[in-house]
Amino acid sequence: MRRVSFLITFILLTTVSSKAQRTILNMAEHDDKHYYFGLTFGLNFSVYQVNYTNSFSNTDTFKRIQPHWQPGFNLGLLGNLKISNFIDLRFVPSLAFAEKNIVYQYGIPADSTLKKNIESIYMHLPLQLKFKSDRIKNFRFYAITGIKFDYDMAANARSRRTDEFLKVSPMDFGYEIGVGFEFFNPNFIFSPEIKLSQGLMNQLYKDARLPLSNAIETLYTRMIVISIHLEG
Repeated sequence: MRRVSFLITFILLTTVSSKAQRTILNMAEHDDKHYYFGLTFGLNFSVYQVNYTNSFSNTDTFKRIQPHWQPGFNLGLLGNLKISNFIDLRFVPSLAFAEKNIVYQYGIPADSTLKKNIESIYMHLPLQLKFKSDRIKNFRFYAITGIKFDYDMAANARSRRTDEFLKVSPMDFGYEIGVGFEFFNPNFIFSPEIKLSQGLMNQLYKDARLPLSNAIETLYTRMIVISIHLEG
């Protein structure tokens, strides 16, 4: 009886343990899809990368011109096309509400420090290659790289206002790199992602009437985006 009881107990424990370790594979046929869509939203942090003119160091008009990171948010759609088992092509059109901050200080008087915010509403159009790992049960890692085109609908390059301190151009072209994770749920994929978006076009619109514009040679936009994708 002891041997029988021990055997029954062993079988029950083994069965419970195997059931506990068994993982249900969510959306098992998802990788067979040739394409799918989703939603994306996230938080962005953007800043201007500034290169100064020779006049900035040779004159005492400005003592300091310093850009700072500022937060914003993104909202958009996602389209994914399967190229192979490990590579996808993604198009993620979205609106990015961003803000860049510039602090500058006049040389005379020394205490005249001003802080200005530049608000942008980007029509963000990135085309990305997504490199996927093997699926590990309900988890997968991926990396992305690609190009992007941005159009700033709030750019003031053509503004006729006399109180502008700096003018920026509306169009930008650049590249993006990032990493993310896919967590497969019964009805959708939850994908947190972080990426760096770097602009390659000079955003400064030269206007000789603006002293700050004469002190800056180039402005490039850099943005870090932390996104959540909900994919079907």
